Amino acid sequence: MKDLSSRHALVTGAAGFIGFSLCRRLLEEGWKVVGVDNLNDYYDPNLKQNRLEILKKESGFEFRRMDIADREGMKALFEELSFSVVVNLAAQAGVRYSLVNPLAYVDSNLVGFANLLEGCRHSGVEHLVYASSSSVYGANTSYPFSVHDNVDHPVSLYAATKKANELMAHTYSHLYGLPTTGLRFFTVYGPWGRPDMALFKFTKAILAGEAIDVYGEGNMQRDFTYIDDIVEGVVRVMQKIPEGNPEWSGDDPDPSSSRAPWRVYNIGNNHPVELMRFIEVIEEALGRPAEKNLLPMQPGDVRATAADVEALGEAVGFHPSTPIEEGIRRFIDWYREYYS
Repeated sequence: MKDLSSRHALVTGAAGFIGFSLCRRLLEEGWKVVGVDNLNDYYDPNLKQNRLEILKKESGFEFRRMDIADREGMKALFEELSFSVVVNLAAQAGVRYSLVNPLAYVDSNLVGFANLLEGCRHSGVEHLVYASSSSVYGANTSYPFSVHDNVDHPVSLYAATKKANELMAHTYSHLYGLPTTGLRFFTVYGPWGRPDMALFKFTKAILAGEAIDVYGEGNMQRDFTYIDDIVEGVVRVMQKIPEGNPEWSGDDPDPSSSRAPWRVYNIGNNHPVELMRFIEVIEEALGRPAEKNLLPMQPGDVRATAADVEALGEAVGFHPSTPIEEGIRRFIDWYREYYS
């Protein structure tokens, strides 16, 4: 791990699920954190506000309500403040929503990311860490997904924007020497999670006595990754500033590294779970059965995801480990308390 010149971080998407959890961890460790979020209504803004209220009670935290797609606003922020690390977790999320509102993904995931790259480039940021996604693997059938695989066939616009982020970051690493690391997250879940995600929706419906929609007839597999594992990986990666790989060759290019200071890693549990088993664990934790509507796969979905996390382990010595039985129990304990 390299020593950073300061422990001052900019975290975008700070009121979001992963952003909130990362900010809490950094503040506990004595970092100064500036959080940026536009507090949009893609899901319940009250949940975002309640996360923010917790962060605002911590010394060392400063919040700025703004959209990363605001070019002048982001430029002014980087001119006003100095950051050693920027972690970009602001994005328009969701594969299925990208079928309904594609331009929201262009604004946030492409325009917003370009504004961040420019801010980092001109202000001497030592490391940009950004959220990519397991969705970039798209039509790949090689399993488990490896960062050494080619990822040129996304099957949703959301996935395409995340692949574009990796390419844009590489350009800035190559041209300007900006160290960048992309993290391909695999289905994150846990307390304070997103209401549009399966665990939240299933729990809410089962408690209300309503049927749950189960896509892919329940045969889909996902590499469900507990939020604390994700945050641990992000914190370690923040302090692992990438350097150019001298062994990289354009004759046989490795998609995970470069001669530039650029890297991508998978960050997943490495234990894919069938959706029906996931639902069983929820039923066991709630103590009641679910009524299931078995539906076909939706456009943009993939049948299975599983992370090869060997590269992350080699880089920062960490492998996610929380089993779904433990992670789901913690989520449901939080859900019952939060919604009384």
